[in-house]
Amino acid sequence: MDLSVFQIIWFVLWGVLWAVYFMLDGFVLGTGFLSGLLAKTDTEKRVLINTVGPVWDGNEVWLITAGGATFAAFPTTYALMFSNLYSALLLLLFAMIVRGVSFEFRSKLDSPAWRGGWDMAIIVSSFLPALLFGVAFGNIFKGIPMKNDFATLNFSYDGTLIGLLNPYGLLTGVLFVLLFAVHGSLYAAIKTTGELSTRAAGLANRLWLPLLAVAVAFLGYTYPATRLYDNFLKAPVLLIIPIIAVVSLLLVKVFAAKGALHNSFLFSCLTIVFVVFTGVTGLFPNLIPSNIDPASNLTIFNSSSSLLTLQIMTVVALIFVPTVIAYKIWVYRIFRARISGEDVIGNPEAY
Repeated sequence: MDLSVFQIIWFVLWGVLWAVYFMLDGFVLGTGFLSGLLAKTDTEKRVLINTVGPVWDGNEVWLITAGGATFAAFPTTYALMFSNLYSALLLLLFAMIVRGVSFEFRSKLDSPAWRGGWDMAIIVSSFLPALLFGVAFGNIFKGIPMKNDFATLNFSYDGTLIGLLNPYGLLTGVLFVLLFAVHGSLYAAIKTTGELSTRAAGLANRLWLPLLAVAVAFLGYTYPATRLYDNFLKAPVLLIIPIIAVVSLLLVKVFAAKGALHNSFLFSCLTIVFVVFTGVTGLFPNLIPSNIDPASNLTIFNSSSSLLTLQIMTVVALIFVPTVIAYKIWVYRIFRARISGEDVIGNPEAY
């Protein structure tokens, strides 16, 4: 196989890694920033933390893998992304560090002020990544103000952190926040018991309509703001991807209204995955388009590693990605039981 085949393979894998990460960490982020609304007592807050405690760090493996795949398969894209979007990515990194620390430190002292501070840290450090990931991908879909001279390796970026907070970027950020909010509510509903579970299911039902409204606005605004629809218009068969996303979103509500929460959560997973697939499919073959000069677009063809590097990476991926998938299935099976107040009260191993 020639280089272009491996470039396409790694573009597809790059999209899959991001989709799986958002599907898995999405419910952790959603549960985190909704914890203040869902939990009414300290015990309920501990229950929510313990629903995600055994799995949140394992979910981060997919983020690291997605970033590593970008670095190894498309190093020019990685370099310019971390140079041009440095401030936003640094803020995202700090938020994710604080979130992990918050889970571990919250119950170290039996002090209302101590726990209250970490509770707020969990909310903020869960909300910011959800919003920032959406804003980042919204700006990637839209294109960022960069000009690249690949012949001389002279790259320039004319944007700022404030410039990333444009209407389309913010709309995509709100879409991600609401997707993760519904996803997290459903996860909390199927992983907890009693009033907390009922409260989480009710919140998922209430948040679905705002999510639908924002999703419709996003689809409408995407046409004038981006070129994501070009690939779908050239190859209408690709429309099956956004159609699956839309149908899955509708089925989230259908099953949630019936109280079939596990089915609703399953379709929430599919919604997130196919929303990401829709964006990635619309980008192809671009990784980061330029909204100044199309000739400056970073694509899978002008920013990839060598053929040998991609061949070696493919062999490694064929070995270790299935291993990680099998491990994650085992972890979720081990921790599949619902968490109740009795499981955390007086339990020294609980968060």
